[in-house]
Parts: sequence; structure tokens; C-alpha cells
Amino acid sequence: MINSDDLEPILRLVAPDERLHVVAKASDHRILVTDRRIAVAEDDRITLDIPIGKLRRIEFDIEKGRPATLILVPERPSEPPKPITVPVEDYPHVAQALAVLSELLVRGLNAGRSQQDF
Repeated sequence: MINSDDLEPILRLVAPDERLHVVAKASDHRILVTDRRIAVAEDDRITLDIPIGKLRRIEFDIEKGRPATLILVPERPSEPPKPITVPVEDYPHVAQALAVLSELLVRGLNAGRSQQDF
């Protein structure tokens, strides 16, 4: 369970007209997915905040006997990829965030929206 105090910095990003889909815990990170953005907070710092359409790639690497690695790769090369270590106990939360994010990406592209539109 995520303590509400842990959510404070990342929830400040959500605009009043933005729909929050999921906030997932992954070690010291919080991953936020809304109808238009993905954001990552590490402790009290926001380390990634981009529109979903500006996300180029998602890598989720699971290796036997080790924590998983999630890497969020922005479209622009000037924005560095965000690697996140995911302990096995956080897999369900991160899997939910990835499922929602994947669906939003596919829906946005299938609707013919450009990357700037969502």
C-alpha cells in the first residue's frame, strides 16, 4: 500500500481537468499515469514529466533472481531515459501502470492524434 504522504510531490502535477489513472510504487520511485502524461518522482523530486505522446519507448526487463528494470525513454534525445529498479513486490503496481500507459499510447495513435496532441 502507498502511504498518502509519499504521493504528495507527484500529485501536485495533476491539473484539475486531468484524469489520474494510476500511481505505482517502484522502490523509492512513484510512477504517475494520467490521461495525458507520465511522471516519475524519486523521493521528493520529479525526475520525469512528459506528455504520453512524447514517450518513445518503454523497456521492462525481468531477469531471474534480480529486481526488474523499467526504462522510460522520451522521444527527444535531449531528455535522458529514466531507469527505475522494480523489486518483485512492486511488480503488480508497475504492471498496472504499464497496462494503462500502453492502452493510452495505442488509443492515441489509433485515433490519429499526433504526438503533440496527447
